Amino acid sequence: MTTLSPPRRSVHPPPRYRRPLGLSRESWLQYTVLLLLAVLVLAPVVPTLYQSFLDRPLYEAGGVLGVDNYVRLFTEAGFGRVVLNTALFAGLTTVLSLLIAVPMAVVVVRTKLPGGRLFAAAMQWPFFISSLILGFGWIIMYGPAGFVSVEVRRLLGFLPWNLYSIPGMALTEAVALAPIVYTFCANALRQSDASLEAAAQVCGAGPLRILRSVVLPLLRPPVVYASILVISMSVETLSVPLLFGQPVGIDVFSTFLYRNGLQSINPDYGVLGAASAIILLVTVSLVALQAKLLKDAQRFVSVRGKATRPRPLDLGWLKWISVAAIALYVVMGALVPIGGLVFRSFTQVFTPLQSPFKTLTGDNYERIFTYPVYVQSIVNSLLVAAIGAVLVSVLSLVAVMVARRSDFRFHRAVEYLSLAPQAMPGIIVGIGLFWALAFAPFGLGSLIQGTLWALIVGFGLRALPSGFGSIAPSVMQIGRELDNAARVSGADWVRTFTRILAALVRPAFAGALILTFVTLLKEYSPAVFLASADSNIIGTTMLELWVQGNTGSVAALASLQIAITATFVGLAGLLLKGRDKNA
Repeated sequence: MTTLSPPRRSVHPPPRYRRPLGLSRESWLQYTVLLLLAVLVLAPVVPTLYQSFLDRPLYEAGGVLGVDNYVRLFTEAGFGRVVLNTALFAGLTTVLSLLIAVPMAVVVVRTKLPGGRLFAAAMQWPFFISSLILGFGWIIMYGPAGFVSVEVRRLLGFLPWNLYSIPGMALTEAVALAPIVYTFCANALRQSDASLEAAAQVCGAGPLRILRSVVLPLLRPPVVYASILVISMSVETLSVPLLFGQPVGIDVFSTFLYRNGLQSINPDYGVLGAASAIILLVTVSLVALQAKLLKDAQRFVSVRGKATRPRPLDLGWLKWISVAAIALYVVMGALVPIGGLVFRSFTQVFTPLQSPFKTLTGDNYERIFTYPVYVQSIVNSLLVAAIGAVLVSVLSLVAVMVARRSDFRFHRAVEYLSLAPQAMPGIIVGIGLFWALAFAPFGLGSLIQGTLWALIVGFGLRALPSGFGSIAPSVMQIGRELDNAARVSGADWVRTFTRILAALVRPAFAGALILTFVTLLKEYSPAVFLASADSNIIGTTMLELWVQGNTGSVAALASLQIAITATFVGLAGLLLKGRDKNA
C-alpha cells in the first residue's frame, strides 16, 4: 500500500529590503516624521521664549538673560488691563457659546423639531466662514452706522446695543464659535444610548424633566471639552478684537501683540516676547486642563453594547419657541450679516436712508480685478490653501500611522507633537516663525521669509491638529488583523501601509483634505507677521482695505472668499458621495 505525499507548495521567499546605515526603512520614515514635527513645533516656541528673557532684540549681539522684560510688561505696558479684558472677553464668549449651542443640540437631536435636518445643517455652515468676515458683516449691519442699527435708532430713538464693547465682541465671537460647541454636543447625543430616557419615561417623567435630569448630565464631557476649546480660541483670536476693540481702546492679548509689534515704529521685542510667552503658557495650560478633565469622562459613558434607538421627545408648544430661537441665531447671527456683506459688495452706499437698489454697482468687483495686487492676494490664498492642504494631510496621515499603527518607541511623542499646535495661537506662530526664519542657519530663512512658503508653514502648523484629528478615528477602526496578515507574508511596516492601510483610509484622507483646505483658506493671523507685499492673502488685504475705509472692496473680497469656500465644499461633497455610491 503506497502512501500519497501531499503536493508541494511553492514557497516564495519574503521580500528583502535595504537597510541604509543599519536602519530599516520604516525606522528612517518614523524618525524623519518625529524630527520634522519637532522642528515645526519648536521653531516658533524656542525663539519666543528666548526673546522673552533677552534684554535686547535677537539680532543684536551681546544680549543678557534676565526677567526684566516680564517686570516691565506688568508695570509699564498696562498689561494688567489687557489680562482683565482678555479674561472677560473669553469668559463671556464661552458662556454665550454654550447658551446658544447646547440647547440647540438637545432640541435638534433629541426632540421632534419641525425642520430638524435643515436646522442641523444650518448650525454647521457658519464653521466655513472666518470670524474676520463675520466681523465685517456684523459691523456693516449692526455697527453704529450699520444698516440695521440706523433703522432701529430711527424707530426707537436709541440703539439698544453697543458693538464696540466687550459684550459686543463676545456676542459676535460666540456666534462664530457656537457651531463648534454644537458639533461636539450633537455628536455625543447621537452616539449615546437612549435607554435611560426610556426608563425615565416609564417612570412618568415628562420631556422637560428627562432633558434636565438625564440628557444634560450626559453632556458634561463634550461641554467641558468645547468650553476649554472656546476659551483657547477666544484668547488667541485677532479678528473681532481688532475690528471692534482697537477703535475704542479695548486691548486683549492678540491686539496687544499686534499693536506693540506690527504697528509700533520701534517695537520693544523684549516685552513682545514676554507677552507672547505668557499667552503661550495660558493656552498650553488650558489644553492640559482639558486633557486632565476628560480623563474622568468614562463615568459619563452611555454607549453600551445594546444601544436602543432614541425616540424623539415631544416638547409640545415649546418646540415652536425652539424653532424661533434657532431661526433667530441662524438668520440674525449669520445670514443677515453675511447677506448684508454680499449686498454691500454690489452697492456704492449701503444705508436704509437711501434705497440700496439706486446705488447698485459692480465697481467694487471691478476694482478688485483691476488691481493686480488684489488679484494676487486671491491667487496666493488659493495656492496656500491647496498646497498646504495636500502637505498637511499627507503629514497628518503618516503621523497617525506612526502614532497609532506602529511599534515606534516614540509614537506617543509623535502624537503629542501633532496635536501641540492647537495650544499655539496664530499670532504667536507668526511672531515665533518670523524670529526663527530670521536666524535660521545657512541662510535658509532668507529663502522663504516673506514668501508663500512661509505662510504655508505657518498656516499648515495651525491646521495640523485638525488633519490629525480627522484621520485618527478612521485608522483606529481598522482591525489589526490586516497588519498581522501582511507581516506574516513578509511585508514590512512601510509596505503594509502603502499597499493595504492607505487604501482603507482614503475617505478619511479626502475628508482631511477638505477640512484643512477650508481651515487654511480662512486662516490669516500668522500672515500678519509672515506676509510681505508680494505674499499678501485675502485676509491681510481685507484688513488693509478696511483701515483705508474701503468697505466696498472689503465686502467684495469677503464675498469672493465665501463663494470659493462654498464652491469647494459643495464640489468635494458631491465627489465624495459619488465615490461612496461607486464603492
